[in-house]
Amino acid sequence: MVKSSIPRMVAGNGVFYPIIGFASCVVFIYMSFGDLWVNYHKEPELSFVQRNGTHFTVDGRIFYINGWNSYWLMDHAVDEYSRPRIRAMLQAGAKMGLTVCRTWAFNDGAYNALQISPGRYDERVFRALDHVIAEAGQHGIRLLLSLVNNLQAYGGKTQYVKWAWEEGVGLSSSNDSFFYDPSIRHYFKNHVKTLLTRKNTITGIQYRDDPTIFGWELINEPRCMTDRSGNSLQDWIEEMSAFVKLIDKKHLLTVGLEGFYGPKSPKRFTVNPPGEWAANLGSDFIRNSNLSTIDFASVHIYPDHWFHDQELEEKLKYVYNFTVSHIEDGDKELKKPVMFTEFGLSNLNKGFEPSQRDRFYKVIYDILYKSAKKKKSGAGSFVWQFLVGGMEDYNDDFGIVPWERPSTYRLITDQTCRLAAVQGVLPSQKDHLKELCLRTR
Repeated sequence: MVKSSIPRMVAGNGVFYPIIGFASCVVFIYMSFGDLWVNYHKEPELSFVQRNGTHFTVDGRIFYINGWNSYWLMDHAVDEYSRPRIRAMLQAGAKMGLTVCRTWAFNDGAYNALQISPGRYDERVFRALDHVIAEAGQHGIRLLLSLVNNLQAYGGKTQYVKWAWEEGVGLSSSNDSFFYDPSIRHYFKNHVKTLLTRKNTITGIQYRDDPTIFGWELINEPRCMTDRSGNSLQDWIEEMSAFVKLIDKKHLLTVGLEGFYGPKSPKRFTVNPPGEWAANLGSDFIRNSNLSTIDFASVHIYPDHWFHDQELEEKLKYVYNFTVSHIEDGDKELKKPVMFTEFGLSNLNKGFEPSQRDRFYKVIYDILYKSAKKKKSGAGSFVWQFLVGGMEDYNDDFGIVPWERPSTYRLITDQTCRLAAVQGVLPSQKDHLKELCLRTR
């Protein structure tokens, strides 16, 4: 997803589920877990999330995720005036029964930079990330942390190439040299090691030992268009994923892919967006995800970027097929979980109505719920993106304050309750799900 619209300062087809089905979900939750809500106000004790075949597990139980993106948490935790937004967002997420937030653990050479130059860090910003992780743990929210951006927002691979070029060690000024230049690979490995071995100044726990962290994402939306064969990106993924696992054997790892099929995949014709562009980005969903060092696959869904002349109904039909295809890949090809770590519908579409976004969300939520009921590989979904009030200057054309629109809020929380009925209520949810799932709608 192109996020250049974010200020540089920060960077259908749904399935009908009868009322009786929802009622049975409510009864299940109440009968099984109602007694556990009494006087439960302690900070949740989180365990590491593990992978068992096509599923995530927590304490031996299958774990399906209703999550969200708030990429901005570290940046807004730096300054005192904006720091309360972190608690507000995490409290709201916990109240909605959400369990994982995806956010950035990078800011390279930009405003409020974490990494000022290769190997040089701003301790003030690192403490902001410490705060985000500690605050998430307080609210029973796990974090999926991304390590670098393919895009220029927050520095990204462009900044790494610029550093190498300025120091006279860069092989090329091409942004894609990030993937094959030995000096830049060294820069990135140093960042990975620094981050994973960081000792949180609030909790005293090294990041690699902290179960509040759900897992790591190597890079947000990697593309290497100067090598359409995909070999450059594949080599980089193999090397960097092995390096992460050498340092941290406790956390899950994903690539951060958009989910497009490469030039040798037959699905480039049947599932990719129309045209050849998606197959020529230097990435391939199956090849890049099918490594022993990669624990789960990721997919992003942005029909507005892929189609410009289609009506909403056609977009929703395509989204349905695109989502189902990737779950099938998880079950049959990859044999590992698949997470839809970004999905959004733009408010810049001609004739846009918020109800259209609700319909789009529902298509994806219904597929993930159906996958969970059948114990398939569709492991979770993450809306792009959530904000709190007063952040209009930091929004793009996809972001929402979820509680400002009751129908959207209900849609999100209903997904929480449906998944809870399938997997049971997690300890981190017990403070909130009784009221959330039993209230009259």
